[in-house]
Amino acid sequence: METVIKEIPWGALAEPGPRAIQGLQVPAAATFSDKFASHGLRGAMGHASFPPIKDYGIIGDCRAAGLVSRDGSIDWLCWPRFDKPAIFAALLDREKGGHWRISAVEPARILRRYLPDSNVLETTFVAKNGSAVLTDLMPIAPELARQEVLLPDHEILRRLECIEGEIQVDVQFVPRANYGQKAVAIRSAGKLGMRMESHGGVYWLRSTVPLELHDGGAYARINLRAGDAVRFSLGYEEEGPAILPPLDDETVLERIKGATQWWQGWARQADYDGAYRNEVVRSALTLKLMSFAPSGAIIAAPTTSLPERLGADLNWDYRFCWLRDASLTIRALLELGYWEEAGGFLDWILHATRITQPELLVLYTVYGDYAPDERTLDYLSGYRNSRPVRIGNAARDQLQMDVYGEVIDAAAQYAFHGGHLDREMQRVLIGFGNYVLKHWHLPDEGIWEPRKGRAHHTHSKLLCWTALDRLVTLHKRGLLRGAPVEEYKKVAELIRHQIHERGWNAQMRSYVSVLDSDDLDSSLLLFSWYGFEKAGSPRMRGTYCKIFEQLGTTNGLLYRYPRNPPEGTFALCSFWEAEYLAIGGGSLSQAHCLFRRLLCYANDLGLYAEEIDAKTGAALGNFPQAFTHVGLIGAALSIRQREKGEQQLGHRRAGSSAHEAAHEAAA
Repeated sequence: METVIKEIPWGALAEPGPRAIQGLQVPAAATFSDKFASHGLRGAMGHASFPPIKDYGIIGDCRAAGLVSRDGSIDWLCWPRFDKPAIFAALLDREKGGHWRISAVEPARILRRYLPDSNVLETTFVAKNGSAVLTDLMPIAPELARQEVLLPDHEILRRLECIEGEIQVDVQFVPRANYGQKAVAIRSAGKLGMRMESHGGVYWLRSTVPLELHDGGAYARINLRAGDAVRFSLGYEEEGPAILPPLDDETVLERIKGATQWWQGWARQADYDGAYRNEVVRSALTLKLMSFAPSGAIIAAPTTSLPERLGADLNWDYRFCWLRDASLTIRALLELGYWEEAGGFLDWILHATRITQPELLVLYTVYGDYAPDERTLDYLSGYRNSRPVRIGNAARDQLQMDVYGEVIDAAAQYAFHGGHLDREMQRVLIGFGNYVLKHWHLPDEGIWEPRKGRAHHTHSKLLCWTALDRLVTLHKRGLLRGAPVEEYKKVAELIRHQIHERGWNAQMRSYVSVLDSDDLDSSLLLFSWYGFEKAGSPRMRGTYCKIFEQLGTTNGLLYRYPRNPPEGTFALCSFWEAEYLAIGGGSLSQAHCLFRRLLCYANDLGLYAEEIDAKTGAALGNFPQAFTHVGLIGAALSIRQREKGEQQLGHRRAGSSAHEAAHEAAA
């Protein structure tokens, strides 16, 4: 007979003595704290070591995201949006950061998956005497779900069910305000659950099992038998009264089903029929998780300060929107058929950046504001002692001329695919083009944002050329009016000549990353992607060989540039290499071979970090990284197009005329 766990009266939480609720045993209050203290579970993590970055999964609602470790611990959560202070930050400090763990007490084999084509995470604990399944999700944002029923603005649902035998489970809820700076006061609100206040918002924790409050946390140790299910809800509100949906199992299962179906419906829109559909759809779903529904912005990553080199200071805050990602991201969305997301992102780019137009900053917040000043949180140890922990990003003060080409090319792709550029959009694009006319010759910090001063980066010149080239092509196709097209043509030719003469090192037989130098970086692979030079030309083949020689590894990965001591290899650059091979720099079999090799570096959920350790394959840098998943999608799209025998002179079908013109000029 199936055992049903009834709702527990919250008023009973303060009652002393043992409790037995239909197969659910909770120790008496007198011995409860002692038992947990003996396991080191008061306030700090019961497992002091940091999990590998690869061990995390992500859940989210297109406004914020949480990272869940393999053992069921939410170690990172910023509410109400990606760049707000974290209430769980054990990702960056195991002792101080705060976490919410639901995990088997005894050693268990752990299996994970997302429910098919969704962002609903399922973790299975297989212990000696039983198994349990933990389901984690953030119900989709109300503005996306379009439901008439009242739901919390922000919520995490967690459901744990014993599916076989018996299993003992620990629950640890340890919130910490402002990235672990201080404890959060938790007070019982009776049947309504537990109430916490932090940074102007109110958190509500509800559970169908009693939790004991101790040392700034809420704890339980429970025994489950096959068929038992317990539920948890953490909600957050900043304005208005709290909304607390029912926690009965029928309602929770229905909400899980509804969220799963929403994600699956979104995933079905993906227009991709190639060999790597599962990986492409997973990358699209991950990219969607990093979109901010209220504005259309897409962040670089939901985390800060995960190190690019363990124990070093290469730790940055990526919870903002980088314009340099625009062109490749728009292409990925458009060619997968996600017009709403592509249009929303373009609208954000062109309208949310008004505070600085025609000048563009390197990065913005999700609402188009200046990113906050960079500062360090000295009280946090950092991931595996990788300090400092930074919030905000000083790259906001850098000059990167490549962003103009990225933004204009993104708008051009949108138009070439059939999107409409209204008069205001055209005016903004012309303003960007005119800015390039006046400033293309300036040195800048470049795509990789080194903090050692400005230089004449070849990639930046390439993107200035791209900006003017696309504006000329838009004009030719009747999609842009009022632009000084002849001036654009003249300066574009000047830039092309400069790159050919000073960006090419005849002795090395390669393009170089800085004019008149012998430096290399992997962004040079994008010359063909932007249509500046054919992928199979002698110059590009020479450049590719030199990049592979100096920046490649024996296992097929690429560093973005030389660094001593080295950081991790840059995952995006390896996908750029696969795409370069697919668009004519190599054979189709070479592209397939490299792509399949790169798939081995995803974690068990199909997620990628920013970088990959060349020796161990470990994930490094912020996680998951939107740009890496964009690179995977782009490479898969180009491989599919090559397989279909389509002309591979450029990076898109609908906009091929721009690239054909560029190649004719190059010839």
